[in-house]
Amino acid sequence: MQVPLFRLQCGCNSYDWGKKGKDSAAAKYAAATPRDDFSIQDDKPYAELWMGTHPSLPSKDLETGRSLLDMVQDNQALMGGDIGKKYQNKLPFLFKVLSIAKALSIQAHPNKKLAEQLHGKDPKNYPDDNHKPEMTIAVTPFEGLCGFRPLKEISYFLDTIEPLQTLVGKDHADELKQVANDSGAELSHAKAALRKAFTALVKQDKDGVASMSKKLVALAEENKIQPGPSVNTAEELNELVRRCNGQFPGDIGLFVLFFLNLVKLEPGQAMYLKADDIHAYISGDIIECMASSDNVIRAGFTPKFQDVDTLTDILTYDHDPPEQQLLQPVDYPYVTLNTTAYSSSSSSLLYDPPIEEFSVVRTALNKSGAKATFEGLAGPSIVIATSGSGKISVGPKSEELKEGYVYFVGATAELVIESDSDELVTFRAFCEIDDKAHQANGAH
Repeated sequence: MQVPLFRLQCGCNSYDWGKKGKDSAAAKYAAATPRDDFSIQDDKPYAELWMGTHPSLPSKDLETGRSLLDMVQDNQALMGGDIGKKYQNKLPFLFKVLSIAKALSIQAHPNKKLAEQLHGKDPKNYPDDNHKPEMTIAVTPFEGLCGFRPLKEISYFLDTIEPLQTLVGKDHADELKQVANDSGAELSHAKAALRKAFTALVKQDKDGVASMSKKLVALAEENKIQPGPSVNTAEELNELVRRCNGQFPGDIGLFVLFFLNLVKLEPGQAMYLKADDIHAYISGDIIECMASSDNVIRAGFTPKFQDVDTLTDILTYDHDPPEQQLLQPVDYPYVTLNTTAYSSSSSSLLYDPPIEEFSVVRTALNKSGAKATFEGLAGPSIVIATSGSGKISVGPKSEELKEGYVYFVGATAELVIESDSDELVTFRAFCEIDDKAHQANGAH
């Protein structure tokens, strides 16, 4: 039987929001694997490296050219019995690298039930019948919009930014202010007031938005937008309006900025987005892992199909401060780090969102010779190196590991990663169903 370790060739999508040329981590990682149909062009944007079995851009075994989907379906032991049965021998997660130069669309992803309905009615715009919870881990400094701001922040902006209040309407703004200032207000009332105000904003006609955006940008150019109770600075808010207007002139997204939390992540920090949460990425390189789906409901900052009615209907309207969007990693317990006293800063951290389709381990080996030995997992996994070099081994098979190299690791295989550089950083996405599965191999 084939050793359950093989290198993958992964596709890279070119979208307008991607970083150009060699500035794009997604492009650099894609180019690390030899192929005839890909070379980096300096003036072309490269947005997403896809790693997985999703039919839109499936990964291939580098040696044979066969699709990863064919590989795991022909050899079901690679998936693990329980996971193979549950997910029809397809990877339940889609692993990505995103390189973001300009804002992505303001969006949410449907839950499982709605995904099935949307796919049934409109398969062109909703190609999957699956939900799409997702997790973001920063590789470089990252900016994003994530979830609605606390109501007092939104109310302050409605009070002080006249063109924003004009689009939302004074009645909706007043209702939101009243709820925001009532400490005893029921959560359902707060969400209802937020929903009314946000829906009124994003359903405004284009002429009204274009007219008010000129006034908003004029305020930003004179640095007159103030943060009030928000955690953002005046400099951040004014610059963000100016930058986004340069990317999407006169777009409704310029106003949505004041409804959503501006989240900044440093490398290694993460956030988790459940289905029906509103968000938009603004800049940076990230590792992203999600349920295997490509469904997006958009409303702003995009030339693509927008579905404002569906978006406003399905959002959770949770309104929490940005720190509540962060996902805190914990030490990964099922690894042995063999390091010297001089490399004790090596680490293996688990990012484990509250869903079963995926988790991610980030391992940093901070000295040549440092080694991580991972216990076998009950399910499949994919490993990518984002910096440094070394080797990756399963049993007798040992392969070179460098920045951008991607490997598939089959179920139950003990995995060893060893560094021959000052810092080898890898990310490993995996799936296991439940604690019993974890215990089947003494693994998480």
